[in-house]
Amino acid sequence: MAKRPTLKDVAEKAGVSLATVNRVIAADPKVRKDTAIRVAEAAHSIGYHGYNLLTHQVKQSLPLVRLGFVLHKERQRFYQDFAREIEAAATSFPGARVKLVLEFCQSQSPKDVAEKIIDISERVDVVAATSVNHHKVSEVVADLKARGVACFSLLSDFAQGHREAYYGLNNLKVGRGVASALSKLAQKPGNIALFVGGNRWHGHELREAGFRAQFRELPSGFNVLDTLVNLETRQLTYEATLDLLERTSNLVGVYLAGGGMEGTIQAFREEVEPNEIALIVNELTPESFSALEEGYVSMIVSTPLQEMCRSLISSMVAHVLGDQSASAKQVFFKPALYLPEFH
Repeated sequence: MAKRPTLKDVAEKAGVSLATVNRVIAADPKVRKDTAIRVAEAAHSIGYHGYNLLTHQVKQSLPLVRLGFVLHKERQRFYQDFAREIEAAATSFPGARVKLVLEFCQSQSPKDVAEKIIDISERVDVVAATSVNHHKVSEVVADLKARGVACFSLLSDFAQGHREAYYGLNNLKVGRGVASALSKLAQKPGNIALFVGGNRWHGHELREAGFRAQFRELPSGFNVLDTLVNLETRQLTYEATLDLLERTSNLVGVYLAGGGMEGTIQAFREEVEPNEIALIVNELTPESFSALEEGYVSMIVSTPLQEMCRSLISSMVAHVLGDQSASAKQVFFKPALYLPEFH
């Protein structure tokens, strides 16, 4: 049986004396905060059974910060995963006691999003949100900034010039990269379909721009059809895909630049043979993974949520504690790509 880690092991791992570890457990105010954090991290890394107690004691001496989040699409698996990663990053953050206020906006309406951001801003020190790009939202973010409450935009940029920073993928590059991949995954030149969630999602606009620009630079033979708006809903995407398949000849590729992929996957399962039409979707979920294995999805472009959330929480906390330099204006993350051969 493996030896159970002891306080002496924690001390050795942290590079401090056993007496220092005992003072951390006793919440001695004379212990430096960085030392206490190092002890807690050492306990976690070696699997010390009293890690939770150590963490609790360390946390009590740390500053309290209140972080607010507004997300969309509460029933979609991606946003459920997003919320879980935010909560995990906040709970494990070593440098502060993080109080999290996370709520879902039930509508994509700029008015509803603006009201939700205002509501949460009255209970927290800093806000992060997903939102369409609209002047009503921009006005709210500008007002918050004037009051000293910063707002971070997530996944799709909004309120440029007023928000504190953007965290997400480089959507213009994503669009170009997907176009290049789709041209190779398609079995032959032909018609290409593109779905976006709406005309107010800045990230979708950038993906569409990059997608079309890249296809203009590719060898002739591919024709990108008029963009389809699906409002990121499964049923609308399903019906639109069925209509697309019925009225479009020589369809060789489809790209879902936003949500709603479940609808296209359902339509493909009903009307298309596996690997017959190349399909690229966003975000790794049980449904997109199954479709990848079955040959209905050719590639998944996924946001590295854990990495993004840890970086985001760190920057938000730093901003609240006065380190304004910690917030870059745009923080891009490399997407994870999933292909049938490498999943």
